[in-house]
Amino acid sequence: MNKVFSVAQINAYIKRIFQSDYALNRIYIKGEVSNCKYHSSGHIYFSLKDDKSQISCVMFANQRMNGLDFDMENGQTVIVSGSISVFERNGTYQLYANEISLDGIGRLYVEFEKLKERLYQEGLFDHEKKKPIPRNPKSVGIVTAKTGAAIQDIISVAKRRNPYVQLVLYPAQVQGDGASDTIVKGIQTLDRYGVDVIIIGRGGGSIEDLWAFNEEKVARAVYAARTPIISGTGHEVDTTIADYAADLRAATPTAACELAVPDLRETLEAIDVRKRRLFAQMQYVTGNYRLKVERYRRKMHGFDPRLKLQEQKMIFAELEERLHGRMDHLKKDYRHRLEIYMERLHGMSPTAKLIGGYGYLSVGDNEPLTSVKGVKIGEEVTITISDGQLTTEVRDIRDI
Repeated sequence: MNKVFSVAQINAYIKRIFQSDYALNRIYIKGEVSNCKYHSSGHIYFSLKDDKSQISCVMFANQRMNGLDFDMENGQTVIVSGSISVFERNGTYQLYANEISLDGIGRLYVEFEKLKERLYQEGLFDHEKKKPIPRNPKSVGIVTAKTGAAIQDIISVAKRRNPYVQLVLYPAQVQGDGASDTIVKGIQTLDRYGVDVIIIGRGGGSIEDLWAFNEEKVARAVYAARTPIISGTGHEVDTTIADYAADLRAATPTAACELAVPDLRETLEAIDVRKRRLFAQMQYVTGNYRLKVERYRRKMHGFDPRLKLQEQKMIFAELEERLHGRMDHLKKDYRHRLEIYMERLHGMSPTAKLIGGYGYLSVGDNEPLTSVKGVKIGEEVTITISDGQLTTEVRDIRDI
């Protein structure tokens, strides 16, 4: 009778076979990450796949400390080193990962993110430290390859926008070994030369092609420059460390030139618009002042001394006329009263009574004789009548 084995015995046997295979105990597998799950225990469960097959993988928490230095996500291409063995309970085999590293471009992205985060923490990307780009530069420095589409596009755009701006090229290596050193040298040279603004950049390419602009030395050179720097590297979707460190980021070298070199036509049009606005404003202001001057002139006319003098003369003439009229009225009134008083006085005058046969008697020193008792027989009496005096002697005295 044939020997019958249990499931556990078979799985254990197969596991020993896997463990005895040297190749399976130290193996490197490249594939795309899928079904990646971080367990609460700290273990990571995932699968590696290619266009034909896949394999289950696990990295235990104690292996992550030294075996994984990035956040693993679905879709990443990685290289996993470890051993393949059987999980006896389920009867399945899987890769037990010891180390996981990103493959090719993936490593560059990790380095890019690490450097970006470190420089960000140092403050190299702070917006408060960005230098303003001059609005009307006289000279523009360019750090790029002396041949290629980038410099030709920059020259073409600059001539079209403002042919009076001087372009100063520092021919730099923008790809390959030593490229970052020439870029740094170009930034430092143009910074000392005294251009108004510097453009750094190159045309599009892969992340490997653009890597010189992701070097730390380039970022620090950009940050240390006294001259404002515009970075225009790659295509619109490309972003480099130099873009973050620069004072202004442009999508492409052409866009960088458009930001650095003002359009002369737009400037002239803006000047013309402002000229018209200024003229209209001046017209408005002068019109307002003209109205104010007219109002003040009218007010001053009311305070003209000659006008005031004329008004006073008219008032004086009117008062003079009224005074003369009043005086004439008073003269007539007083003359009338005087005539009345004269008539009254005349009526009371002794001489007036002498007219009509009446006389005035006096004795002695012209003392009036008012009674027969005031005179004696033989005494002289003076009789005053209207046209003279008579002297007579008293011969007889009779009482009435």
